[in-house]
Amino acid sequence: MRTEASDKWVRAYVGDVAVVDSRRPLLFWEDRFPVPGYAFPRDDVRTDLLTPSQTRQTVRNFHTPKGPVKAFYDLEVAGRRLEHAAWERDDPALEGLLVLTWEPGVLDRWTEEDEEVVAHPRDPHKRVEAIASSRHVEVSVDGTVLADSHAPVLLFETHLPTRYYLPREDVRLDALVPSANVSTCPYKGVADEYWSLPGEAGIDNVAWSYADPYPAVQRVAGRIAFYNELVDITVDGEPQERPQSIFSKAGNRPTSG
Repeated sequence: MRTEASDKWVRAYVGDVAVVDSRRPLLFWEDRFPVPGYAFPRDDVRTDLLTPSQTRQTVRNFHTPKGPVKAFYDLEVAGRRLEHAAWERDDPALEGLLVLTWEPGVLDRWTEEDEEVVAHPRDPHKRVEAIASSRHVEVSVDGTVLADSHAPVLLFETHLPTRYYLPREDVRLDALVPSANVSTCPYKGVADEYWSLPGEAGIDNVAWSYADPYPAVQRVAGRIAFYNELVDITVDGEPQERPQSIFSKAGNRPTSG
């Protein structure tokens, strides 16, 4: 496990109650997992609101611990009991520290300084860049073309495959089915539209769009991108290999249901 001290002022809220208020959080990266988490000194956590969990945590997803845990804690605030909301990792790097979940629907809000952050802590070593291009990008599945564009915006994000955000008019929306899925990203904002591919080659939530992304990636607004991991992409006539990433596994792809 890798760790790094942070100078950020980090708070977490349930309703109006700050259950974490820390000016000395520790960023940590679990082995073989690229997304960081925060661990906090006990004095910076409302431990008076924590009680040892009486049940075992059986769910495994993007937001749950990636290694052995000494103890889980439930968080109770204003009559709300949030099971397995906090834990102690069984790792010397986080000895004596507490980790609280960023899973949507558990804690209500996280802030770094006075800005709200969603999904997970921002990685100080990660960069996201959106660049307009005239490359010819074609997207297909089993020979069926889903998109064909000469005006993509390429989104480069550290540790992830290049994403091709295409104008809507260049995407065959008639071949896709709108999904109710919504997801959040601490670098890009809220992906408020998703589409699935129906039929025998059916793929849930294969494409998405940000109506109002964060300013740093405003160029992708309203455009549609596909998971390179799940479709066939050709760039300037050259077929691209389907990459392997954290999102190659269905359980790591964001869902709102």
